[in-house]
Amino acid sequence: MGVAGGHFGTWHETASTIHLAVMAGALDGLGYGRALGRLIHDDGVTLPDPAELARLIAADPADPLTAARADLLRAMREQGWVGGRVEITHRWKHASILAEAYRHGVPATVHPGIGYDIISNHPVFSGSALGRGGEWDFKLFGGSADGLDGGVVLSVGSAIMGPQVFEKSLSCVNNIRLGAARPAVSGHTIYVVDLQDGGGWDWSQGEPPKTNPAYYLRFCKSYSRMGGAMQYVQCDNAAFIHHLLHALRRAA
Repeated sequence: MGVAGGHFGTWHETASTIHLAVMAGALDGLGYGRALGRLIHDDGVTLPDPAELARLIAADPADPLTAARADLLRAMREQGWVGGRVEITHRWKHASILAEAYRHGVPATVHPGIGYDIISNHPVFSGSALGRGGEWDFKLFGGSADGLDGGVVLSVGSAIMGPQVFEKSLSCVNNIRLGAARPAVSGHTIYVVDLQDGGGWDWSQGEPPKTNPAYYLRFCKSYSRMGGAMQYVQCDNAAFIHHLLHALRRAA
């Protein structure tokens, strides 16, 4: 309705804050997820002096951080950001998964698409900055997948991105492991949760035939091919997470 009437907005606060986090985080080697987690946890970021950024870029153009510095320098000049502390208070940081992951040193990754988020039509939007953060997070995700033997994968409410990122990560990990004369990841169990009914198929029995509509449910089919035993549960995603949280608290 907003788009058709020409009233759909560009979200300034969201776009600016995410780019502040990701661009500042890149200078410290942080990917998308950890950069956002740090900004929320620390109630803001500290930006370098623009003159120092320019000096570093000119001094060593081949430095691995040059592109990240250039992205930030351009944004600072165009958006009027100044060097120093940028305070962004988060009163509910204890409810942030990314902030808690950053606080506890747990890998947390973000896998962005280009063009489908509300930040994409803002002047600060930088595909290179977000893509860089996403690249580092994909590698971080792969590093976690390498330790999955005998572990558990839980996918809640991701019909495309979750299974596809996991598929490519596990493929990379297994290729590297086999090349190093190590066995592929094994012994893991995969649990998938979503609102969809799963096509009426018992996925614990394997993949359905192509003549069955359930075969075309990507979030089930992809995971069923990932080497471990896969089970599907139909449930409201938010309700599942809340019940899981309470169950974990009772068990702690």
